Amino acid sequence: MSEVRIERLGPRETSLVAGRIAEAFMALDAPRWLVPDAARRQSVLAGNFAILVDHAMRYGLVHATADRAGVAVWFPSVGDPAPPPEDYDARLAAACGEWTDRFAHLDKLFEAHHPHPDHHHLAFLAVAPDRQGQGLGSALLRHHHAVLDAEGVPGYLEAASETGRDLYARHGYQVAEPFHLPDGTPFWPMWREPSRAATAAGQPA
Repeated sequence: MSEVRIERLGPRETSLVAGRIAEAFMALDAPRWLVPDAARRQSVLAGNFAILVDHAMRYGLVHATADRAGVAVWFPSVGDPAPPPEDYDARLAAACGEWTDRFAHLDKLFEAHHPHPDHHHLAFLAVAPDRQGQGLGSALLRHHHAVLDAEGVPGYLEAASETGRDLYARHGYQVAEPFHLPDGTPFWPMWREPSRAATAAGQPA
């Protein structure tokens, strides 16, 4: 396929990014536990993701393909930590309603397994369902990995499916033992060391 152009997004596209993530994540198992009501699942997810994407617009990096079919949300975790999202508890309750406790439980799981060394955290990588399998996710990964390799910074993520886990493994991530939601749904913590060749050369691999 031809080269995929990647752009960095600003706050005006927060809702678009949150909606894209919710749309793509509807096929995963975790959202079914987070929001058992199928009719309300996607809108609740989009509301939750909007909080985190808004935070990434302020303290992280939000990238997308030029046509916005694929999006990636990164949080640098280098040096002093960023503050939590403003009024997070109230905003979480407003977005998630009767399922707030389930999202809070997931937050605690992620926090308990989050590594401490400096890294960039890939919070979300999502591609529109009708564009999946066309290399957009890989293009988004390569785009930011080039920066991480040049700066000698590791990457970290939690894979939410076996398909995602295998994709990330092809991009150099090493998988650790999974942790689970109460219904048994797994998340695989994955860590990627920067490419030594690119770091040594001072340029992307």
